[in-house]
Amino acid sequence: MDDRPVEIADQGDWWLAKSRPHPALRPFLRSYDGYWEEGVGPARMRTLPTRSTVVIINLGPPLHLAVPDPGVLDRDYGSFAAGMHDGHGSYTHPGGQRGVQLDLTPLGAYTLLGVPMARLTNAAVELPDLLGPDAVRLVGRLAETPRWADRFDLLDAFLLRRLDTGPVPDPEVSRAWNLLTGTCGLVSVARLADDVGWSRKHLTHRFREQAGLTPKVMGRVLRFERAVGLLRDGGDLAETAFTCGYYDQAHLNREFRALSGCTPTELLSGQLEQQRLTTLAEA
Repeated sequence: MDDRPVEIADQGDWWLAKSRPHPALRPFLRSYDGYWEEGVGPARMRTLPTRSTVVIINLGPPLHLAVPDPGVLDRDYGSFAAGMHDGHGSYTHPGGQRGVQLDLTPLGAYTLLGVPMARLTNAAVELPDLLGPDAVRLVGRLAETPRWADRFDLLDAFLLRRLDTGPVPDPEVSRAWNLLTGTCGLVSVARLADDVGWSRKHLTHRFREQAGLTPKVMGRVLRFERAVGLLRDGGDLAETAFTCGYYDQAHLNREFRALSGCTPTELLSGQLEQQRLTTLAEA
């Protein structure tokens, strides 16, 4: 097999190895990101809702996942899949992270993981609990394979087998997802239902089963994700609120608090970056 191109990037304390998945996987899988860090102590990172279902193949120490609701996602995980979320959370780690992050589309996760995504809403599940012994073997083979090109080839082969046997989303759900993402969440559930020819109730039920969130909540997440990107690129608050479909800047602020637990200014000011760099002993 020819060597696949792998881009290695120095992120300071982090190293990233990036490669494109097999062409057959690209409609379902947004990226492969291998990562490892050297000489970094314990840290905490805030997580935000996005359009992706995240799979972590962990080759280092466990991560501790938590969300503000007591008792939810409040434990250590090895390799896991985290479903769609409609709020913020956090993960903590002891340092020395190593592994691979896969960002799947929600419907790609439905096919490749082979379970209703509603099972993973605001939750995480250990990969062996989802995929059985195959997941244990995959993690072991990745751990003993030194070259990133070979690791990504192993992932391609594993996921292509999953693709051949996984469930296929309803065409109506796929259509609704494409409309939502194509408008960055600026389409009503009534219009989606009319477009796909289903009732709003039936669309909401099937969409949540297969994508993890209802169409209405998914639209909120997509608008929020777009707003974060625009603001990080230097966008004005009022203009961003208008572009992303919020009634006004106050509405944008309320949505940021609901979905990220902070204001836009706090999110972008560097306070959360400082939180990421704070050791657990100091937190």
